Amino acid sequence: MRLYLDNCCFNRPFDDQTQLKISLESQAKLEVQRMILNGTHTLVWSYMLEYENSQNPFEIRKDAIIKWKDIAEISIVENENILKRAERLSELGIKAKDAIHIACAIESGCDYFLTTDIGILKKKIDSIKVRNPIEFISEMEGV
Repeated sequence: MRLYLDNCCFNRPFDDQTQLKISLESQAKLEVQRMILNGTHTLVWSYMLEYENSQNPFEIRKDAIIKWKDIAEISIVENENILKRAERLSELGIKAKDAIHIACAIESGCDYFLTTDIGILKKKIDSIKVRNPIEFISEMEGV
C-alpha cells in the first residue's frame, strides 16, 4: 500500500507530547514508519515535502525528516497534472501547499494521505483516503 505523510504528520513526534491526542498521534505515526521500514507499506516523497522541510527552523527536526526521502520508493516532482489537481483542491477550501501535498499523493497513486491537520481531515476528498495516523492504524488492524 502506498502512503503519503504530509509535513505536519512527519513533525508530530516533535510536538508537545503532554497532550494526549498529540502523544497518541505520534505513536501511531511512528508505527506507520515502522511498517514502512518493514516493507509492509511504500512511502511516497514529494518536492513539496522537501520544500517545507527545508523551511523548518529546527535542524534536528529537519535532519530527522529528510532521511525519509531516501527511504521513500517513489519521489514526485512538480508537473502540470499536480498543479491542475492542486488548483481544483484549492477550490474546496484547502490551502495551496496542502493542496499540492494531496495532489502529489493522488498523482503517485497513493492509497492513503496521512495528516494530523484538522482542517484537511474535515474536507471531503473523494480521490484518496485522508486519515490521521490513529485512524489509519485502526483501519489496518480492523478495529
